[in-house]
Amino acid sequence: MTIPDTPSAPDKSPSTPGKTAAETLTMLGSDGQTGLSRAEATLRLERDGANEVPERHVHPLLLFARKFWGLSAWMLELIALLSYFLHKYTDLAIILALLVVNAVLGFLQEQRASAAVAALRRQLQVMSRVLRDGAWQALSARELVAGDVVRVRTGDFVPADVQIVDGELRVDQSALTGESQELAKTANDSLYSGSVVRQGEATAVVVATGTATYFGRTTQLVASARPKLHVEAVVSRVVQWLFVIVGAQVAIALIGAWFENLPLIEILPLALVVLMGAIPVALPVMFTVSMAVGARELARHGVLITRLNAAEDAANMDVVCADKTGTLTMNRLGLVDTRPQPGFDEADVIRDGALASQEADQDPIDLAFLRAARERRLLDDLGTTRSFVPFSPKTRRTEAVVELGGSQRRVMKGALRAIAEATGMAAATLAALEQQAAEAATSGLRTLAVARADADGPLRFVGLALLADSLRPDSRQLLDELRALGVTVKMLTGDALPVADAVARQLGLGQVVRAPALRAAPGAAAASLSGRLEGIGGIAEVFPEDKYQVVRGLQAAGHVVGMTGDGVNDAPALRQAEVGIAVSGATDVAKGAASVVLTHEGLACIVDLVKNGRAIYQRVLTWIVNKISRTILKTGFVVIPFLVTGKFVISALAMVLLIFMTDFAKIALATDRVRPSPKPETWNIGPLVWLAVTLGLLMLVEALGLLALGWHRFQLGADGGRLSTFAFLTLLFFALFSLVSIRERRAFWSSRPSGVLSLVLVADAGIGIVIGAHGLGELAPLPWGQMAAVVAYALVCTLAINDPIKLALIARGSRTTAKVQ
Repeated sequence: MTIPDTPSAPDKSPSTPGKTAAETLTMLGSDGQTGLSRAEATLRLERDGANEVPERHVHPLLLFARKFWGLSAWMLELIALLSYFLHKYTDLAIILALLVVNAVLGFLQEQRASAAVAALRRQLQVMSRVLRDGAWQALSARELVAGDVVRVRTGDFVPADVQIVDGELRVDQSALTGESQELAKTANDSLYSGSVVRQGEATAVVVATGTATYFGRTTQLVASARPKLHVEAVVSRVVQWLFVIVGAQVAIALIGAWFENLPLIEILPLALVVLMGAIPVALPVMFTVSMAVGARELARHGVLITRLNAAEDAANMDVVCADKTGTLTMNRLGLVDTRPQPGFDEADVIRDGALASQEADQDPIDLAFLRAARERRLLDDLGTTRSFVPFSPKTRRTEAVVELGGSQRRVMKGALRAIAEATGMAAATLAALEQQAAEAATSGLRTLAVARADADGPLRFVGLALLADSLRPDSRQLLDELRALGVTVKMLTGDALPVADAVARQLGLGQVVRAPALRAAPGAAAASLSGRLEGIGGIAEVFPEDKYQVVRGLQAAGHVVGMTGDGVNDAPALRQAEVGIAVSGATDVAKGAASVVLTHEGLACIVDLVKNGRAIYQRVLTWIVNKISRTILKTGFVVIPFLVTGKFVISALAMVLLIFMTDFAKIALATDRVRPSPKPETWNIGPLVWLAVTLGLLMLVEALGLLALGWHRFQLGADGGRLSTFAFLTLLFFALFSLVSIRERRAFWSSRPSGVLSLVLVADAGIGIVIGAHGLGELAPLPWGQMAAVVAYALVCTLAINDPIKLALIARGSRTTAKVQ
């Protein structure tokens, strides 16, 4: 927000028209060299509020009311209405109670999940480089106040309305104005919150924040896109087919009832309940909870999900293109040696390299030079930086003009060839220096060149600086772990081929090729590139633009690709990859394009992402198998006995109870312990569908056998109340024991269910026993012996008979899939 009109307050206009940046600083009570004090910034933040636009929130009562609106809710409400007209008031009360309880639990679970997502979004807020009390520091953009001095550079979102104090930029305001043309901005020009810096860097003063900014867009800088999940499409198709199958069976039952002259109004509630069995009532809550649980778990490991489909795609990912710096190495460069040229010494190389650096940018190379210069006390006289040109992939160098002792010095550092060309170095000298750089690269050292020009003199080559970035101690182990998970890692680096080769040898990555060689190869289109990428372990001398072509090439070969990146030019590749990964310290634009943001460095975060994604995938598969098999069981158990005996063996009330009790178990699947698959997942779930159908038919035959036993042995045919209770317990315990079996792809005893799932299963079983023993509404009590027979029969059938059949079917499906691949 803008500061009110006081002696030290800004003009109310965010753009401060007609005022220079110096005048704006004075009016804001700020200083271009020291910024605001922390105390003053705190006072302004308390007075004017955070730099954000308050989000619109839907009232919780309205969200709760929506739980009573939808296909499942409508069916239950219709059943309740029919129960009222049939004077079945006990059924009416129970159904209404279940409807409310389901709404309350669903609402609470989604509120908890929303709170978790909101917490993650707070961690993804835009960070800004701010000058306070004379020191540069990184702060959340929401903490900015008018008068703050900030630094913006290539790849940044402009965090508030600001006025440039010094520097030159090219900015993209298309997100705000719709105009795609980049605009040049220089000292005293205004920048609006939400603009993107495409090139350059500048120091600026904040003139307006929050709702006072020209566009008020701060909270939308990092958006969480919510594309339709592939799993949702698969589940939707499964449910559609189930609905058709169940609908056909219900139609047959209704026709049979018409021939039997049964009143339609008494048949309709049961028909609606059976149809409701094909609807994924628990699916939305199960997905929401599963994603929230997964996101919270990943956040603890330094992985922030920005798009809902990231975990799903990570389960399918089979190739990761990883940056060398920061991912495979420590991303803490250190100056280990210098090679000064005649007429210069080591101090000259270090001092001039440090003068060509900018601390505010927090660039690892700049920080290495500055750290080395300070350790040697070479920067006691910093001088005054008159201009600074940041590193660009096109120029491959940084450049500054510094005033020292009354005279100006032009300093430059960057890639050896780029600096050599700028100094007009002879080819023979360049060849000798490149030989030195190549020898250093075999030890993994990175070589940079430094040059300077005093006053109006010529630009002279000062010398070489050798920097080292050590491998992360866990990189080799984590690479092996990713390989064991079926994920291939390809290293991408802007370093020269010898440096990349040395790192690749230490990590066992295999052959490394130069990006220019790939670009120059004939037929460099994605389809042609794909073949050449297959056997490669790394690519050196990569420009950010190359990453996009690498992603497309791998995708053309049928791979699901993960891509790491940190710069504004990485955004197209991050957006193109199925799993775009913005690494720690990435620019705001990279974070906005990625589906995953890492807050820690290294490969460990990516390993966690893969395992978590595959765990979620396995839980979804459990839900699909369980849904198909149980729908076949429930529908057949209602329709077939009716066609044989002319009466329904279970009441609408019992079916509603069954659906809601088992729904809690399905929701609890989101917390279940699962074993991630040892290889990338695919959505070719045909074998699992056949597994589900087979198990469903098998359980139907077994359940009908138990029903026949009860009909004749326990004379249940003459007692509708006991028959309905017997059928209810049969379906309930088949459902619970089958879930114990289906949740594990190996033998059911290979792993224990999670604590939450175990608790829900035990609670469902306990509630079922209580209902069976004491009755509920039209459900009559059963003798303990009959209940024990139901439990024992369901246990033996599902865990002693069906579980070995499950193992055989899974093994057969795996062999079939392997042959197809």
